[in-house]
Amino acid sequence: MEAPPDNDVLWARALHFTHRDGSPALGGVSLGVREAEILAVTGPRGSGKTALLHCLSGLAPARSGEVWFNSVPVHTMTPMARERLRRDRFTWIDPAPSLVPELNVWENAALPLMLRGTSRRRAKTTALEWLNRLDVGEAARKRPHQLVQAERQRVCIARALAPSPTVLFADEPTAALHRADRAHVLRTLTTAARSHGITVVLATHDAENAAFADRTLALLDGRRVNTVHLPPVTATEGRAACSLSV
Repeated sequence: MEAPPDNDVLWARALHFTHRDGSPALGGVSLGVREAEILAVTGPRGSGKTALLHCLSGLAPARSGEVWFNSVPVHTMTPMARERLRRDRFTWIDPAPSLVPELNVWENAALPLMLRGTSRRRAKTTALEWLNRLDVGEAARKRPHQLVQAERQRVCIARALAPSPTVLFADEPTAALHRADRAHVLRTLTTAARSHGITVVLATHDAENAAFADRTLALLDGRRVNTVHLPPVTATEGRAACSLSV
């Protein structure tokens, strides 16, 4: 078994993954992600981006292949050990903001900290710091339904950053936002991650979003390719077929 490089916080080799309906999602993907790096996983919808993030985070074990986190083999962990890893070292941002409606904004942002055993007072202080940094601190006592979509997504980003994760997985984090809000949300996310040394794995079909990353990994039909040329975003978020150069 080949040991991963020492400077890679995440390392994967020959990942194969199949959806529940039997359709292939990944066909032998290998990669390494360095500490504090922002890696954009790009490609059109259906290219395997979300499946790759699920495998790297231990959310869905690969059918075959290896995943290592800080030289620890994730692929041999028990389901409970993978769950602890996701709770203690990883955080996740979904395409659409998902908040607990019964909790106010700061409680939502502080929730991962409190689930880890952090005191309510300390968790609130940390959550408010991130909410202020992401320009939603004034909404700290509001409920999620009182916020607009972009504000809710920034709360989700604050929630993901507050526990100071080693790795943050962001799956199309601006998919539900208007074009004018996307750059601001991505800029705040990447700036905050860089300032705190957080590794980010960002899945996006948007070339403008990928430009915020340090490096890009392109997928097409579940395999790595050299270049995926993505057309500009249309008003309806439609995408033309991508052109591939290998």
